[in-house]
Amino acid sequence: MNPTYVLTLSCQDRPGIVHAVSGFLLERGGNIEEAAQYNDHDTGLFFMRTQFACAQLTPEDLRQQLDQFAQPFEMRWTLHRTAEPVRTVIFVSKEGHCLNDLLFRWKSGLLPLDIRAIVSNHRDFYQLAASYNVPFHHLPVTASTKAQIEARQLAIVREEQAELVVLARYMQILSNELCRELAGKAINIHHSFLPSFKGAKPYYQAHDRGVKLIGATAHYVTADLDEGPIIEQDVARVDHTDAVEDLTALGRDTESQVLARAVKWHSEHRVLLNGHKTVVFK
Repeated sequence: MNPTYVLTLSCQDRPGIVHAVSGFLLERGGNIEEAAQYNDHDTGLFFMRTQFACAQLTPEDLRQQLDQFAQPFEMRWTLHRTAEPVRTVIFVSKEGHCLNDLLFRWKSGLLPLDIRAIVSNHRDFYQLAASYNVPFHHLPVTASTKAQIEARQLAIVREEQAELVVLARYMQILSNELCRELAGKAINIHHSFLPSFKGAKPYYQAHDRGVKLIGATAHYVTADLDEGPIIEQDVARVDHTDAVEDLTALGRDTESQVLARAVKWHSEHRVLLNGHKTVVFK
């Protein structure tokens, strides 16, 4: 089988971009298998994702020629081999529903990931990590050790050459410095009560207020807490018959599903940043 690639790009919109990209690939023996594009009329930006097969050039040659091709368009672009899973590190605290779901989907072949390590400020899931043969790093965080621990976390990410960091209910606020280091490659999940019910026990607060909808949001991590570019969201209806335990269980299911979709789309290179928003080619 011919090697398959995913090319993503963005630039200022102008006539002929699709034709130019298609022609570039055709001239190099590329066969387009999937293509999607979006024109943002508010910003004047153009976004494109193309999956193609190409056997005539090595990945290095493709990247070199793409760099030359992209310059007149001032394109921002990436090129990935579809056969290469995304190297990933997962951060988690004491709630393991998202971690367990991601590990199961990964081992079931549903997520194109290479999970290299699990990092946690608690020991709760070291046995779960061991059952999947994933290295587990216990790094407890205190106010006095936060900077030191974050330096170790970043060292693990670099040692594993991780392209993606997933905060699977990691209940520590990352510093501005770490957020900048992980910009565009760290995904967080949280309930969608914000900003209504911040702090501890949000499902208790929601139950006390008699909410009718609960949900979850997956977004890229930024220094603005829980305000990064949104990748995916979902909601579930509840009513007065639902106890706190019902809301919590349904909320955890929703969080797991939303995070899994966001991680899948990111790892398939379907998510492009568009300022404080995203373009998602599903």
